[in-house]
Amino acid sequence: MSNGMFWCRLVAIFLGMVPPALFAAEGPQVYSGMLGKMAIVMELNLSDPEQVTGRYFYRKHHHDLALEGRLQGQQLSLVEGRDQYDDVPRPELRLQRSPQGWQGEWVGPQGKRLAVTLTQPTIEEPPAGAEPFWYRLYDASPYEFLRLKKLPLTSGKRQEFMGHELQWWTEPVSGLTMFEVLSGYPQAQLDSINQQLRARLREEVIDYHACKLGVGGRGGEFLQTVQPRLLSADVVSLSIFTSYDCGGAHPDFGDAPLTLDVRSGKPLGLEDLLWVGDGPAFHYHETRERKPDEDSVSFDVFSQYRNRYLAPWLVEQWRRIAPEMLPEPADDFECTYADPDMWDFPSWYLNEDGIVFDPIFPRVARACEGTEWSVLPYAVVKKHPGRLRLALPD
Repeated sequence: MSNGMFWCRLVAIFLGMVPPALFAAEGPQVYSGMLGKMAIVMELNLSDPEQVTGRYFYRKHHHDLALEGRLQGQQLSLVEGRDQYDDVPRPELRLQRSPQGWQGEWVGPQGKRLAVTLTQPTIEEPPAGAEPFWYRLYDASPYEFLRLKKLPLTSGKRQEFMGHELQWWTEPVSGLTMFEVLSGYPQAQLDSINQQLRARLREEVIDYHACKLGVGGRGGEFLQTVQPRLLSADVVSLSIFTSYDCGGAHPDFGDAPLTLDVRSGKPLGLEDLLWVGDGPAFHYHETRERKPDEDSVSFDVFSQYRNRYLAPWLVEQWRRIAPEMLPEPADDFECTYADPDMWDFPSWYLNEDGIVFDPIFPRVARACEGTEWSVLPYAVVKKHPGRLRLALPD
């Protein structure tokens, strides 16, 4: 970023308004405007004029519609929808650059025409005191920021769990849910825990819309089950299991649990709780943007530890805990739980009994996942403490 752009952004932040072009001058550009009588928000990637891609949503409905096309000089031709449906006529957008953005028309398959006007909006910065999630999203994706800030959560049932009162919330467009913790911790801890839980729900909503975009608005599936697993003095742990069909060769599923440090409200990595390597334990926790936390080690260091130490050690634990699940020779057994490669990067969460691990198998053997026996008791965990000295159940 040039010094001029840097100072422009500082001034804009001071005023509380940032033009989206300053977010990512070479990345996707965000526009808002009208398609006929309907307000829309559009994102366009114009970096390759021969293969322009984008998406837009109606502010009333919030669902993405895919765009692809070509930029020739000042003329932009876009087709709505995915090319896997070439046998079905698709709407077109025929746009021309204007001083403010784009203008032109939307043409339906039956010839219906609607005027289109688009400008680059000035997007208000999150208000003072907003949760960190909103600042991250504001910087990372103005398009998603404009969508999510208009999607308030609706309250649902209340539930008692392990001596804590939980309040469930739903994002109504996606139908995804998450709980908040209302009692059992000091208020400052409740606030930090619930900020993380709300952020995770909204991140899942972003994933939901990305999934629906992948199938071009036709069918698809994104079903999710959230279950609290452990609320202890130092740890909040939950599983987030998703079954999805986003337009790939096959549907898929998986658990992406979340475990939080009650004291700091930050997500925990497994090495914060369990360490079986040489030297001091490190922290590694990947963010939703596939980047490690600021205090994390590199992925190479993390991967070497998992390959060399953790995975073989876990296999030895399972030989003691559930020997019938690791028969010899392993080649005669469909699910090769004795293979350390299946335990390099398992999903995991905590419950009353211990750390619950789930192996990662290739797609052809995904039925081998969802193990119920691979629970490492706390008596074993406490003999191999991680980076943080957290109080775990007996």
